[in-house]
Amino acid sequence: MKNQLQEGEVLTVTAPYDVKSGEGCKVGAIFGIASIDALAGEPVQIKRRGVFDLIKTSAQAWTQGAKIYWDDTNKRTTTAASGNTLVGAATLAAADPSDTGTVLLDGAVR
Repeated sequence: MKNQLQEGEVLTVTAPYDVKSGEGCKVGAIFGIASIDALAGEPVQIKRRGVFDLIKTSAQAWTQGAKIYWDDTNKRTTTAASGNTLVGAATLAAADPSDTGTVLLDGAVR
């Protein structure tokens, strides 16, 4: 295809806030995991698909396959849909309490 510019698995975006490598980064309707540390306003490459261990709301138990949302206010994943952005699904169960959960990002933000 002559009109394809890139695969889209990794995108360079402008960091909307300070972000560290391995943390979630939401820019409008684009969500991914930062590949490097970046300050707000700097370019950062984000990975849009894959399976990642991500910071989660500690006081939640996750079941395998649960819908996972990005809480952009608190910069963490959650199972709470209200006010948050759907970013993927839990690939493993996660205990309550626990600081991280394993999330499959499918590249679509809803």
